[in-house]
Amino acid sequence: MGALAEGHSVQARAALAPAVQSPWVCSGCARVGVGAGCGPALPPEAALPLARPRPGPGPAEPRRWRPGGIGPPASCGSCSGPGECGGRGAGGDPPPPREPGRPPRLRRPRSPAGPVFLPFIGRCRQRGGGEADRSLGGSPHAPRQRWPPAGRLRDPPVCRGRGPGLCRQAAAGQGCRCPSHCHTYSQVPERPILGNTDYAFEMAVSNIRYGEGVTKEVGMDLQNLGARRVCLMTDKNLSQLPPVNAVLNSLAKYGINFQMYDNVRVEPTDQSFLDAIKFAKKGEFDAYVAVGGGSVMDTCKAANLYASSPTSAFLDYVNAPIGKGKPVTVPLKPLIAVPTTAGTGSETTGVAIFDFKELKVKTGIASRAIKPTLGIIDPLHTLSMPERVVANSGFDVLCHALESYTALPYNMRSPCPSNPINRPAYQGSNPISDVWALHALRIVAKYLKRAIRNPEDREARANMHLASAFAGIGFGNAGVHLCHGMSYPISGLVKTYKAKDYNVDHSLVPHGLSVVLTSPAVFAFTAQIHPERHLEAAEILGADIRTARIKDAGFILADTLRKFLFDLNVDDGLAAIGYSKADIPALVKGTLPQERVTKLSPRPQTEEDLSALFEASMKLY
Repeated sequence: MGALAEGHSVQARAALAPAVQSPWVCSGCARVGVGAGCGPALPPEAALPLARPRPGPGPAEPRRWRPGGIGPPASCGSCSGPGECGGRGAGGDPPPPREPGRPPRLRRPRSPAGPVFLPFIGRCRQRGGGEADRSLGGSPHAPRQRWPPAGRLRDPPVCRGRGPGLCRQAAAGQGCRCPSHCHTYSQVPERPILGNTDYAFEMAVSNIRYGEGVTKEVGMDLQNLGARRVCLMTDKNLSQLPPVNAVLNSLAKYGINFQMYDNVRVEPTDQSFLDAIKFAKKGEFDAYVAVGGGSVMDTCKAANLYASSPTSAFLDYVNAPIGKGKPVTVPLKPLIAVPTTAGTGSETTGVAIFDFKELKVKTGIASRAIKPTLGIIDPLHTLSMPERVVANSGFDVLCHALESYTALPYNMRSPCPSNPINRPAYQGSNPISDVWALHALRIVAKYLKRAIRNPEDREARANMHLASAFAGIGFGNAGVHLCHGMSYPISGLVKTYKAKDYNVDHSLVPHGLSVVLTSPAVFAFTAQIHPERHLEAAEILGADIRTARIKDAGFILADTLRKFLFDLNVDDGLAAIGYSKADIPALVKGTLPQERVTKLSPRPQTEEDLSALFEASMKLY
């Protein structure tokens, strides 16, 4: 190739190396630039390898671009043609004079490594006029042309004017606009996105720590965080039980200053959220610990959020259309969640659910920003759970897994967010959530019945505790759909029903029960879309599908669920918990605002469809 003259720049040396991406060459000053400006002038022998040799004797002739060919503007405006730069080019005869008004010829650089493939939209300043660059070859020096041509990229031409010294404009300190001298590159046009569906998903999950007796480390965690004033949240029933005592002992051992709030409501309401938020704002805490089930953890998430954003109105972060659904942009305090039930998976998610009393529906807050900093899963805490609490918590795990696995795929969900911060927590089924959902479903099939029937079966209860977290990771990013969307008015419109084993002073349909009662009807309805997934779920739950037809997937899964629930003594449908057909319009009305989840159903639904699903759920067996 020929040695470079003494003092040539690093850019020039790198540009001539075959292994390095081919450089831009400015024929105006015969110098090489690789995004950092020109180097000193190259001798003719160094510049020759960049020209395209021709057969036979004689000096190499640069490959020329014919007038009217495809290319960017014919001139960079700094050295607009022969004689403008004051002399000959490096290693060649001066070009013939050009006709008045005719653009200068162009040549494109070649390198020993082959053609140059650098997408570049040419930019040109009108010589002497200083006008702004015109689009894609629209300068007065060349006809309007398209660059690059559709379907392929070509190495870019450069101006043909040559001279031994610096380009006139560069020498004057004005900054040459050709690719060799300028540092500004035009952006390659983005490929248009067809439709308005999303094209990406992301996984967000709390840190998880698992092990028997691991609750004793809570005090050390808070000490490591430098927490000086801690809020401990729980409910009145748990405040006297071993899980809370274990946390209190750890806080005392490591000298953590804390205040306890034990007024959390089982199945919280907007008012119970507001009471906890008021306590959090007054306490000015720098860390939170939630010990309990989903109600406690969700209440603590809300308290942390609004205490960290004290000027926000309550509905600012509540899901639309009930609230404004604003993205959470404020930093929150650390939150450690210690679940005592095996169902909600709230220790892994950025969701907080509550009853909105004014509309008599459930809604919530959904944002990755409110997920706990750490979830401590201690299977010893599940040993004190009563039978029906174990059952209803397990039903929540079951539906989390089934709904997230059968949800609308993430790349079919619309609209596509304009900013990643607006991508919802519930994004649709995706390959990572699928793994967690199926694993959780297999654990439920194997261990739920054992965990309900034998409180001393530590293996079964420990595995269900893990399954709750696994399903939480799955649905916390994929989402749930109709079972949960329809469950919110079932819980919110409860009349006189009080579930067994729940020590509360108000009517209550446990969340897991309200979800599972509609599951047979829902999955018979949604199986028209992705029936193979419904059939796979039925097989995991014990169905024999060797002779099953794919079109019967929904009915097979529905029958499998009915048998599963019947074996576990679940109430016989919505009628058994106080509802009748006369309540269906109100139940449908309460479901319609749950767009956050109902739109993730793989099969769209109308009000008539929802009415039929509620009616089919009045009796199960």
